[in-house]
Order: sequence, then structure tokens, then C-alpha cells
Amino acid sequence: MDNDTFWDVIETARAGAAASGEPFDEVLVTQLAGRQRQEILEYAARFDEVHDALYRWDVWAAAYLIGGGCSDDSFMDFRAGVIAWGRQWYERVAADPDSLATHPEVVEEASAPDRSETLFYEDVNYAAAGAFERITGDADAFYEAWREFRGAGTENREEVDMGEDFDFEDDGEMNRRLPRLAALFIGAGAGT
Repeated sequence: MDNDTFWDVIETARAGAAASGEPFDEVLVTQLAGRQRQEILEYAARFDEVHDALYRWDVWAAAYLIGGGCSDDSFMDFRAGVIAWGRQWYERVAADPDSLATHPEVVEEASAPDRSETLFYEDVNYAAAGAFERITGDADAFYEAWREFRGAGTENREEVDMGEDFDFEDDGEMNRRLPRLAALFIGAGAGT
């Protein structure tokens, strides 16, 4: 599945969720379940590539600010949430994580009295597996097909260049690197 087709799948699911009021992840699973198994596996491979491309310290710092902290698992869910927002937002975040300060849901989250996990969308990570289960009735069918699709010995991924590591607890550093998000979540000029 090429990049354009992948994003067409995401955008179609977004439109379907908006029209039906159903959760995006459920619409995505339904949409994927209507495809051939090979296409679902190709979707999963492209999802991994897109998801992995956001595995960077600056994106993690943005998630940390928005979530009031962010574990490894939460960061997986955050990246899935960015994908669920569609191609335009994904590309904006990939180019400049601080651009999240203009996303309406992020702005709303900044003014909420308690932080929620609405921007951390775990279920999107498992849409391909959910589609396979729906069409086969077997919860393990996807993982068996995935191992075969990826081939033996591909479990060892290359080490990812996450960019420069920095201290998410250092308000001055966060304000310097992500000034708009820092202004929303820790206050303008924090740590300066």
C-alpha cells in the first residue's frame, strides 16, 4: 500500500466517523475488514512506517506537555492519535511538533482542569488486528499472518535516530524547544 492509499484509508475513516458519530477506530476497523487480507497487512506495514517516523524526542516532548507526562506506552498511543487526525496534521506534527499548539483539541486540553487521555488513541494501534479478527473470527489470525508477511528475522529493527535527547522536566528547555506548547501547558516564559 503506497502512502497516498494509506492516507485515503485514514481520511475515509475520519469522514465516516464524523458522519456516523461512531468512534474513528471502529470505523477504521470496519473499513479495513472490507479489504483483502493482503491489503490489511500492507496497511499495517505502512502504519508502522508512519508511526515510527514520529518516534522522536521532540514529538515525545510535545506528548509529555500535552499529557502532563508520557510513558513509552502512552507515546505509542499519542503517535496513533496524531495519525488518526489525518495526513495534514500528521505532516504538520512531523515537520514541527510545536504546531500542535494550534490544534483545537490540544487548545481545549490545555484549558481543562484535569488532563485526559483523549489525544492518546490506543485503539488505532490495533485496527489491522481488529479487522483480521472480524473477518476470521480468530484473535490470533493477524499476528500469524503478520509474521509470515514480514518474514522470519525481520523483528530486529534498525536503531532509530530520535534526534537530540533533552530533559522534559526542565521548563526552560521545554519553553525553548516547544515555545507555543510550553506557553499553553506550563505558562509563558516558564523557566526563563
